[in-house]
Amino acid sequence: MHHRTRHRSLRVRLRHAVAALLTGGLLLGAVGVTDATAATAQQEYRRGPDPTLSSLQAAQGPFSYAKVSVAAQTGFGGGTIYYPTDTSQGTFGAIAISPGLNENQSAVSWFGPKLASNGFVVFIINNLNTAADQPPARGRQLLAALDYLTGSSTVANRVDKNRLAVAGHSLGGGGALNAAAARPSLQAAIPLTPYVYDKSWTNVYVPTFVVGGETDNVAPVADHAEPIYQTLTNAPERAYLEMNGRGHAVANSYNTTIGQYTLAWLKRYVDNDTRYEKFLCPPPAPNSVIAEYRSSCPGS
Repeated sequence: MHHRTRHRSLRVRLRHAVAALLTGGLLLGAVGVTDATAATAQQEYRRGPDPTLSSLQAAQGPFSYAKVSVAAQTGFGGGTIYYPTDTSQGTFGAIAISPGLNENQSAVSWFGPKLASNGFVVFIINNLNTAADQPPARGRQLLAALDYLTGSSTVANRVDKNRLAVAGHSLGGGGALNAAAARPSLQAAIPLTPYVYDKSWTNVYVPTFVVGGETDNVAPVADHAEPIYQTLTNAPERAYLEMNGRGHAVANSYNTTIGQYTLAWLKRYVDNDTRYEKFLCPPPAPNSVIAEYRSSCPGS
């Protein structure tokens, strides 16, 4: 089952990578770029020891990490970069994370230590929070943050610019979807209790993990998270986690379950680390913490 999942994901992503090149008129050198995309998709970037359920659920992983503050930049409102201090294992995949409406980076700051200590460069941003700061604008800010991270940031040399992801809470989750639709070369997207006006996301070709809260009355799952998941039909892989009895702010403080599945998703699709596939597939059954889990795993 694991090999079938990996090959299906690779075929779909390569097909859409070629389509994006042709649509953009980038015919010159397309073969070389496609070959590079294939090599990236096939290679595993294993960072850290073999995973266990307890290591996935731990608040921090095996890597020491540091952080650096970033002032407001053109395109986004600055933030904090968390990064592994280890330089012996090559570059790391990276993720930009956006908070929600009227929130700053502190609302989702727990993802910084959690993910950086497990081998990712994590950029938790502040948003511009203008009147126009809606999901499409949030998406543009996430992409601007990734461009800064891989271009002029002080840790640019630690980041593999071909292994990037986006995430966000509420409006930031809508931003993550917009960013994934605009940049299909991303390796993963994670909308957390997303709030977004567009309910159809057939234009997303990125592995996407959606988190909803069963009792969310700001972005009710029936109006937001569920239709988002249902329309991710062109994503090579997709999953939907609904947290039992939890509301809109379920991802605003450390959560063992969200941390576990977020980490496994990023390891599997940003690092292509197949050691983590068994923690995603087969999907978990409903329990006292998980109200529902849907997945594109074969047979689920």
